[in-house]
Amino acid sequence: MDETPGGLSGISAPGRVAAPDEGVTEQELALAARNHGLPLEALRYDVTPPGLHYVLTHYDIPATDADGWRLTVGGRVRRTLDLDLDALRARPATTRRVTLECAGNGRARLTPRPVSQPWLVEAVGTAEWTGVPLAALLAEAGIADDAVEAVCTGADHGVERGVEQDYRRGLPLSTAADPARDVLVAYEMNGAPLPPQHGSPLRLVVPGWYGMAHVKWLHDITLTATPYTGFQQSVAYRLRQAAEDPGEPVTLIAPRALMVPPGFPDFMSRTRVVRPGPVPLAGRAWSGHGPVTRVEVSEDDGTTWAEAELVPDPAHPWAWTAWRTTWTATPGPHRLTVRATDAAGNAQPLVAEETWNLGGFASNLVQRVEVLCTPDVSAA
Repeated sequence: MDETPGGLSGISAPGRVAAPDEGVTEQELALAARNHGLPLEALRYDVTPPGLHYVLTHYDIPATDADGWRLTVGGRVRRTLDLDLDALRARPATTRRVTLECAGNGRARLTPRPVSQPWLVEAVGTAEWTGVPLAALLAEAGIADDAVEAVCTGADHGVERGVEQDYRRGLPLSTAADPARDVLVAYEMNGAPLPPQHGSPLRLVVPGWYGMAHVKWLHDITLTATPYTGFQQSVAYRLRQAAEDPGEPVTLIAPRALMVPPGFPDFMSRTRVVRPGPVPLAGRAWSGHGPVTRVEVSEDDGTTWAEAELVPDPAHPWAWTAWRTTWTATPGPHRLTVRATDAAGNAQPLVAEETWNLGGFASNLVQRVEVLCTPDVSAA
């Protein structure tokens, strides 16, 4: 239910952007302590271990019991389904390697900063998800002629901007019911039951879409004859320049490349230290708009670029692509920059202003890595 009981607005502030000199707030730090990103050195793994995969939980991780869990599929269908986990596991299973990215990734680098979960670039991960294709479940239920959207509800419940709600999102049937889109009702992550923070015992996996579409703790799918207009659809996750702007919905992931930070870090600044000479550089790149076709690396903050080698894996079209190159480091400070371009011609911007919006969504500014190249004093 999406309701606004009296008094909730007093504990739930409206969305805002930070003042020019305002630091990260205590509330944002509390969110950052609950929601963690991928340590960038973990980009070395083709498949992210569950404990290193990014996590964004809107409310609380609900207490769930796999033994009693049921998924209902109803609304504008010809036959309502009411399935427990055994019934889902008895159906033909599919496993897909999928890269997930939070729609707010990059928000903390915007100016002015939208006040919310303060992601830098680390809200990403890639896992192998196993479950039942959503298209197969919808075909089994029988889609009514007037159905246009699958509204998916999770068990997480809370308040956002004064609105009490279950987490709920609508997915167009053009995506939900298309077998080629590989949308899954997943019950396993990397070959094991879903961990609590990743949606145990059931979640939606929507390849190519930002994380808000991958509803966790999934228990109901209702087909509707009109598009869903609840909070998470019509208020949150929209690209708008002002509060009164209706905006455009956040959907497919914009291209992004990330680098495994080279060398070793300073504890606080995270500046990397490398030695003079050849330095291998590697990372991952992805896009929801199509395959990544180019990754470029700059050693001078974007003045000049060199193309990296892509290492595509055709067996996993929904997962990130590995890239690699070698940089010849010379003594002194450097700012390494990496950017991706996808098959649709979308490329990462060099300046944050190109992606600024009120919610800080889909901000895919290039990654910049501060590096100090210095001789090995211990060897002298």
